[in-house]
Amino acid sequence: MQSLTYLTLDKDVRQVRQSDVDAFAAQISGGVIGMADPAYEEARKVWNGMVDRRPALIARCLTEGDVQAALRFATAHRMLMSVRGGGHHIAGNAVAEGGLMIDLSGMRTVRVDPQKRIAYVGPGALLGDLDRETQAHGLAVPLGINSTTGVAGLTLGGGFGWLTRRHGMSVDNLRSATIVTPDGQVRIASAESEPELFWALRGGGGNFGIVTSFEFQLHPVGPEVYAGLVVYPFAQARQVLRAWRDFCDAASDELTVWTVMRKAPPLPFLPESVHGSEVVILPMVWCGDLAAGEKAVAPVLKFGDPVGSHLGPAPYAGFQTAFDPLLAPGARNYWKTNNFSSLSDAAIDMLIDNAGRLPGPECEIFVAQMGGAMGRVKPDATAFVGRDARYIMNVHGRWAEASEDDKVRSWARGVFQQAAPHATASGYVNFLTEDEAGRVADSYGANYPRLQAIKRRYDPDNLLRMNLNIAPA
Repeated sequence: MQSLTYLTLDKDVRQVRQSDVDAFAAQISGGVIGMADPAYEEARKVWNGMVDRRPALIARCLTEGDVQAALRFATAHRMLMSVRGGGHHIAGNAVAEGGLMIDLSGMRTVRVDPQKRIAYVGPGALLGDLDRETQAHGLAVPLGINSTTGVAGLTLGGGFGWLTRRHGMSVDNLRSATIVTPDGQVRIASAESEPELFWALRGGGGNFGIVTSFEFQLHPVGPEVYAGLVVYPFAQARQVLRAWRDFCDAASDELTVWTVMRKAPPLPFLPESVHGSEVVILPMVWCGDLAAGEKAVAPVLKFGDPVGSHLGPAPYAGFQTAFDPLLAPGARNYWKTNNFSSLSDAAIDMLIDNAGRLPGPECEIFVAQMGGAMGRVKPDATAFVGRDARYIMNVHGRWAEASEDDKVRSWARGVFQQAAPHATASGYVNFLTEDEAGRVADSYGANYPRLQAIKRRYDPDNLLRMNLNIAPA
């Protein structure tokens, strides 16, 4: 009789009868894909091109019942399993080598109640899906900055972007979640129902179950915001970044300005002579009155002598796609991240020094301005703990050829190590790579023991371990 070879939770090699696999496949609405299936190679791909794992099976779930069936099958055979939403996480945790991928990418529905200002979102939805449906009503929820990111993974790890200073993190706007826990039960987690589980879901990642639906609070935003970019020559980086930091300290919550140091892409408003040269880019969004926005961002044009700028009213949903070309799937990516409660002159000099040694044309260092509404939430109000982060740095290594792996990763790790003395102990968990399991506890700080206790209650056997894993207490 035919059988399928797979890996258990403990990475032991075992086999399951093909008849059992066939019976399982009959329970999954979207079908089950094996290695011999023509769709397998495409189905196992995720955003980060460095991730090249081969799951034994891919279950294409379309319903809550499918998720329950997939969990039952994996549990019965002690299969190593992973959960795929948008497949955008840097560590590639959506794919388990030799295991079962529970693929939720087909559960992509978004429903908006404009009167109640609530969005109901499937676990396979992408940011672009949610932005499109909510902006049809002039509403939005704080999300990330790349429209192809999955809503589920982003939210479960915290979630920040252009609206965070005004309306908080994605987790701060989560009203409830429907979740299938490892015991197969469907639970509603909210402030009133399963409050400890709800607390853990808001930043604790996919450690406690598989979310099949999210309910978000929406806010009036747009449909136009005042947004755009100001670009400075790298030679002026020191004066520009110090001016930017001082400006951020007094900025209104409606305004968010980030810093990106990289080689200039061929933006149409930049002279061709600037293309490919090191620059400092200040992308920004004002989410209030448009006329007030023009006045609010005007000082950013005076930090130095810009080589180009593009500012004005823009569709919010459109600006959410502005950086998609720089984050297209398939490239090799490696990140390192630090949180900062402040940026000293020494920290700025360190960042500039390392940005002057970029190992490739697609590599960059960006620093996101935080604070505002997200910083006024108590650190123990949600599992996400980094409320003291006024800035979040991401050292973004991005390249095409495997022969460049060591060079780019060495550069990124070096920046991280040099930044550590200036940074807080915590980091943004959505930016942690697969080799940073040791940073998970530090990233949750004082909230970690509580998370461990909740993990023990809902997943005592650590069945859901293909993630930034929280070990059961």
